Amino acid sequence: MVQRVAVYARVSTSDQSCARQLTELAEYAARCGFEIVGTFAETGTGAKSDRVERNKVLDLARKRLIDLVLVSELSRWGRSTSDLRTTIDDLAAKGVGLRALNGPDLDVSSAQGKLMLNMLAAISEFERDLLRERIKSGIAHARSKGTKSGKAIGRPPLGQKETVCALLAQGKSIRAIAAELAISKSTVMKIKNTTAGNYY
Repeated sequence: MVQRVAVYARVSTSDQSCARQLTELAEYAARCGFEIVGTFAETGTGAKSDRVERNKVLDLARKRLIDLVLVSELSRWGRSTSDLRTTIDDLAAKGVGLRALNGPDLDVSSAQGKLMLNMLAAISEFERDLLRERIKSGIAHARSKGTKSGKAIGRPPLGQKETVCALLAQGKSIRAIAAELAISKSTVMKIKNTTAGNYY
């Protein structure tokens, strides 16, 4: 009997695309001889709870129209350990499995499957928390230096303008000054234009 599958892909931001995930999942389904009942893709962070497309997949499961859900990895499907466990249990109750291409099949009807699910979900959540902490730490560090994202706000830092002017007066090129001071060429050019040749 041919297995009926739903393909689900998700990216976190609008500047990303689900195309690669969908292609890999479709190719995998074709190799396995699966029948793709529906393909679903959406944009939203892992913590977002109102995932319209994922809800459509769950609805197919409740109507017994699919046998398996295909995702590229567990983090694309679940938003937390508890959410992953709940939704996979919900799928299993309808006789529907979840398969991650970059991970194992999860058979939550067995003790081993439940243990594997909890371990993988916990690791995924841990990695997401670490990333969030690194981002917060980076922003805090940038703000302590007078920036929002590592880039200078407004005019160049005090002392930088004088240094750039001095190097320009020595005849150094914009590229050389930018490299020496580890700043952008546009910053050097801005200083050059605003000082209008008043170097010292």
